[in-house]
Amino acid sequence: MESLKSINPYTQEEIAHFEPLNEAAWRQKVAASESCFSDYQHLSWSKRSFYLKQLAQLLEKEGAAHAPLLSREMGKPVREARAELEKCAWVCRYYAEEGPRHLAGRTEQTEAESSYVRYDPLGPILAIMPWNYPFWQVFRFAAPALMAGNVALLKHAPNVQGCAHLIEALFRKAGFPEGAFQNLALRQDQVAQVLAEPAVKAVSLTGSVGAGRAVAAEAGKHLKPSVLELGGSNAFVLFPDADLAQAADLAVDARMKNNAQSCIAAKRFIVPEGKASDFAEALVERLKNLKKGNPLEESTDLGPLARVDLAKKLADQVVRSQQAGAHLYWGGGREGAFYHPAVLTGVRPGMPAFEEELFGPVVAIIEAPDVEQALALSNRSAYGLGVSLITQDPQAAEKYVPWIEDGAVFINEAVKSDPRLPFGGTKLSGYGRELSREGIRAFCNVKTVYRARS
Repeated sequence: MESLKSINPYTQEEIAHFEPLNEAAWRQKVAASESCFSDYQHLSWSKRSFYLKQLAQLLEKEGAAHAPLLSREMGKPVREARAELEKCAWVCRYYAEEGPRHLAGRTEQTEAESSYVRYDPLGPILAIMPWNYPFWQVFRFAAPALMAGNVALLKHAPNVQGCAHLIEALFRKAGFPEGAFQNLALRQDQVAQVLAEPAVKAVSLTGSVGAGRAVAAEAGKHLKPSVLELGGSNAFVLFPDADLAQAADLAVDARMKNNAQSCIAAKRFIVPEGKASDFAEALVERLKNLKKGNPLEESTDLGPLARVDLAKKLADQVVRSQQAGAHLYWGGGREGAFYHPAVLTGVRPGMPAFEEELFGPVVAIIEAPDVEQALALSNRSAYGLGVSLITQDPQAAEKYVPWIEDGAVFINEAVKSDPRLPFGGTKLSGYGRELSREGIRAFCNVKTVYRARS
């Protein structure tokens, strides 16, 4: 059975390898999860809240020590790794404090003596998580799921198994009952069998469109709820009144964070006709100042992509876009897992840089004659995760919000996830919502209770 290998993308050295669980081993873990749920679902709000707060304290106390593991396994700059762990602590505290309010039942007036709605947990939930935010994606799912009274089974990406094992250890150290959160070291071809288990009640996946289709089909086969957070090709729309210097500052942050490997990163930059060169120049001026190198060094702004094959794919997308008529305005080029920041101009619908998700540090600049056509180009995507609108008149921009098909609109800000707000997309970006009240209710049985009059 082939090992799950953790490879440092900066050095290409093997960090560790992990043997996938055989069928007997993962079945034992699923059984332990089901057994734990029988008691865990009845714990008080205060007890579940206590565990989450303990977990938040551990993340805050030990985050600096754990951050380098994220950098070694997937290339994230260590400063950003620490920020990711801090955000995980935030989501734990948020649900520890707000979970009971989000799951408070509601009374409805009917002919009954009493009629109301309550939210009860479903049971063991399978979480299939990606490598790009190896802690945050897991905690974004796990904090609300466990606060609601569910228990979790994690199938993490093969290249971040060190993070997966550490996350499981942190849950145990925080005091969660045995079986409440378990890591399943699995190959991709084992997932369908786990999801088919009657004890597994639902699935949450963050990943590629292909993975989403496969998991949705498997969940549908067994009539199990699913939440899918897939890819994105977010538009960053400059209105005619936008300040180019300020927009460029925000654009670099929106595109390059996490080595430009984020589903919610801005990827298509739609600018007023005639301003493409000015905007490109402003971006280049800033991109030149990004320090590329070892992600473990504090001064590094941009590390390698997570794997060599990902850098090769990005390079191919850039070449194919050029062949289709796009202009490589600045930068580009691959060295191992590194892809140097690049700016493409003359991008149009039909080109890979417009139609496909570019998961790396490439800026695709598109021109539009007016706001209405800019938003039409924004919508002309197979994805629908989020859009940024950049303007000096944000109130006026709000009238365009109903035009936008994506799951989020951020005015004068990069699209980001926040525990207080629902997160998710439309079209090929998936369905369902994480975070806020929608996220904690996603894996609940919305139960009607009706007591007739005597």
